[in-house]
Amino acid sequence: MPIFLRRYLPVLDWGRTYGGKTLTADLMAAVIVTIMLIPQSLAYAMLAGLPPEAGLYASIVPILLYALFGTSRVLAVGPVAVVSLMTAAAVSQVASEGSMGYAAAALTLALLSGGMLFVMGVLRMGFIANFLSHPVIAGFITASGLLIATSQMKHILGVPASGYTLPEMLLSLARHIGDITLPTLLIGAGSTAFLFWVRKGMKPLLKRMGMADGISDTLSRIGPVLAIIVTTLLVALLDLADRGVAIVGAVPQSLPPFTIPDLDTDLIATLALPALLISIIGFVESISVAQTLAAKKRQRIDPDQELIGLGAANIGAAFTGGYPVTGGFARSVVNYDAGAKTPAAGAFTAIGLAIAALALTPLIYFLPTATLAATIIVAVMSLVDFKILHTAWTYSRADFAAVSATILVTLMTGVEAGVSAGVILSILLYLWRSSRPHIAEVGLVPGTQHFRNILRHKVETTPSVLTLRIDESLWFANARYLEDYLLNRLAGDLDIRHVVLMCSAVNEVDLSAVESLEAINQRLKDQTITLHLSEVKGPVEDRLKRSSFLNHLTGSIYLSQYDAWKALIPEKG
Repeated sequence: MPIFLRRYLPVLDWGRTYGGKTLTADLMAAVIVTIMLIPQSLAYAMLAGLPPEAGLYASIVPILLYALFGTSRVLAVGPVAVVSLMTAAAVSQVASEGSMGYAAAALTLALLSGGMLFVMGVLRMGFIANFLSHPVIAGFITASGLLIATSQMKHILGVPASGYTLPEMLLSLARHIGDITLPTLLIGAGSTAFLFWVRKGMKPLLKRMGMADGISDTLSRIGPVLAIIVTTLLVALLDLADRGVAIVGAVPQSLPPFTIPDLDTDLIATLALPALLISIIGFVESISVAQTLAAKKRQRIDPDQELIGLGAANIGAAFTGGYPVTGGFARSVVNYDAGAKTPAAGAFTAIGLAIAALALTPLIYFLPTATLAATIIVAVMSLVDFKILHTAWTYSRADFAAVSATILVTLMTGVEAGVSAGVILSILLYLWRSSRPHIAEVGLVPGTQHFRNILRHKVETTPSVLTLRIDESLWFANARYLEDYLLNRLAGDLDIRHVVLMCSAVNEVDLSAVESLEAINQRLKDQTITLHLSEVKGPVEDRLKRSSFLNHLTGSIYLSQYDAWKALIPEKG
């Protein structure tokens, strides 16, 4: 079998060993995940401003395509809260919610996102996930969770509030506080309280009743289904829809339709940036979940192939009535805990959702939107983590500033500005840190051949030799910093005759850094000081030999710092 086929179609790898035991495990996991996904898919579609069936459609073909192209055995792909919110924010710029243009723009957004992810995968750009720091991502997700929860309060209260930033939503809710529908409030608040209790209290209660761990865990995870059944029956039996309770209404009984995204150039230009941001955030969330779960079973995740898998899933969503999707944390954990062994569990889940789309949609006609809102609120509040602020403040003031700024920008200006701020802050934070490399003056630890920081250890030094250990690769952003640091250290110290740059942590030296080293060498030469290098790694030395720097170096290159010590201070060596 050609290697490239196995690389781009992981199903050819795990499918060869597929057997009866694996099939049974995957089927059981699929049943549990399907039950969980039905209410979740409906709720997230509502969050995206789309008809509830769009959530089901976005959970069928994308899962099948990911099963073919993805490398995670348990990742469950479909609508997620943050991407749904970002979809609503992006599409609302070009169309009104509920219009045909709105749904068409969501398809275009999914196509753009899928195309970007697919191309990045082919170009092996899986490393892109490394450009977003964890604190910044945590801050963005925390702020997004608050925005999502606040946006659903209008459904809990039964008022026509609006807005995409926290101030806008709070002001709109305040203006409509007198329009609260009591039956809606009772259903929404009751569902929310019940679902919070299910998450924390149902499993311990079932265990105290003597129920096995597996069964109690499964029942506690399908709590949203119980809330949906009860509230739907209440609305139907008590005619609450006639008393102002908003309901889902008629949902088409059909498989995902074939749809064609709107390819208008102006629309594509408007949605290009939001699609890129959705792609990056979705990929970071998905790859984090996939790698975390794979590590528990010592399995391997290929980030580049994950880009292709997610790209194919989003392209599939674009042509089957869906909207942008990614790997979800909650559903993937449920899939893992339920015993899924291969991506075939996702394919079986898609079949279950297809059956639900064909046969069960009439049963949700009286489903109150307040219950779906409660499902969303309870799901996203688990994403809110203000402890990251305390952790960041304790560990690094720079990280704290980045987290705080991301949270504030997201809450005050919206998710697109927030994620943009997060990306920019992540990059700026990296550039700022690497532009100020840690440089330590070192000396010999008595009785050893090791050299350590003179500020941390009792070491031997000599007035005529200055040894500086550079703890960072040298490139254009920090080369001048090393030059300034060294010249400031030499100012007024007339005893120094030798400077040794200890390069044990230097993995790369770019052309700008070489030019700085040449300038340092010349300035030291003018001061009758000799420049030496020690512990230069082979690839770095090979690169330096391509320049003229080593030809003009006034000193030597030593294999180890101890060799330099012995050569320059023979009496101590």
